[in-house]
Amino acid sequence: MEYINMTIKRQKNIALIAHDGKKQDMIQWCYDNKEILKNHRLSGTGTTARMITDKVGLRVKGYNSGPLGGDQQIGAKIVEGSIDMVIFFSDPLAAQPHDPDVKALLRIAQVYDIPIANNIATADFLVRSSLMDNEYIHKVENFKKKVADRAETLEKRKRLISGCIPEDVFRISR
Repeated sequence: MEYINMTIKRQKNIALIAHDGKKQDMIQWCYDNKEILKNHRLSGTGTTARMITDKVGLRVKGYNSGPLGGDQQIGAKIVEGSIDMVIFFSDPLAAQPHDPDVKALLRIAQVYDIPIANNIATADFLVRSSLMDNEYIHKVENFKKKVADRAETLEKRKRLISGCIPEDVFRISR
């Protein structure tokens, strides 16, 4: 497996998301951590972003609400390298109509090795870490190379099946 180095800069790009049953927790957490958060670029989904801006006074770039694609927008920003950390206070006791989107967001954060907190304690540990004020370099699997290698392997299989290349030339490396 091949890896590439990704850099999370000193000023973090932090996504703030909260389900309806956890919005007040998010607002209180942002208020309690305002002095830390004000030094970073913040974004969030719909109502959560607006409520944090209105009630805490932090500038938060708003995306769509979660059920209207906001979770997917933030996931896309992770893939682009525009989100460094996710604070997502999900409500484990309430059914969510956009649960597949939530799972996709959590999966993409894991794939790209993005720190993610889903409760107050974990969020506190993240923002109070010594790494919060420093640049951080982490290794992420080189997905472009992996996809290119996979495409090459599939093309070789296709040619082998169609008789275009001798079997002894065809080797799959893993």
